[in-house]
Amino acid sequence: MSFKLPELPYAYDALEPYIDEATMRVHHLGHHQGYTNGLNAAIEGTCYENKTIEEILKSIHVTQTAIRNNGGGYWNHILYFDIMTPGGSKEPQGKLADAINQAFGSFEKFKELWAKAGGARFGSGWVWLLSKHGKLEICSTPNQDNPLMKFTECVGMPVLGMDVWEHAYYLKHQNKRGNYIQDFFEVINWDKVGENFEKTL
Repeated sequence: MSFKLPELPYAYDALEPYIDEATMRVHHLGHHQGYTNGLNAAIEGTCYENKTIEEILKSIHVTQTAIRNNGGGYWNHILYFDIMTPGGSKEPQGKLADAINQAFGSFEKFKELWAKAGGARFGSGWVWLLSKHGKLEICSTPNQDNPLMKFTECVGMPVLGMDVWEHAYYLKHQNKRGNYIQDFFEVINWDKVGENFEKTL
């Protein structure tokens, strides 16, 4: 099985002014395509050739660096691009909203903790909202690791992911990661995140 780069569900300039067109083009056509190519090369001739990406990530060993990096990069970016939208819902609703309030006290407190996790990630990595049997947690992983990998510090099912590699924001936000995190909240598709969460219940 050969993995393919998914098309974006919106135009490259659709997230302006929060995430710029140039960043989206480089991020999708450059970085995401690169991880796709790298994943296909890494699994060729291995026992992973006919597995889904989720099966691969849940079964690899920490030392399988090429599959770990490229497979993580492939899956992470699918989630990331999928949970953003132009002019989407600005706050979670329904069961997701209830779970956020239960886990963090309020949506505003969740945003505060999310931004703190994003700012605290040293170097490159990701911030995740995880569901563990319906209970939510915020965690962060380095590089292209994600919570599907059994050797990470926070194993669970991600329902929301934020890329904090510099390639996700540097063309527009330069070194101001905090500004990027603020703008990221303007383009989150909370309806989609809610769908992701309900699948974990």
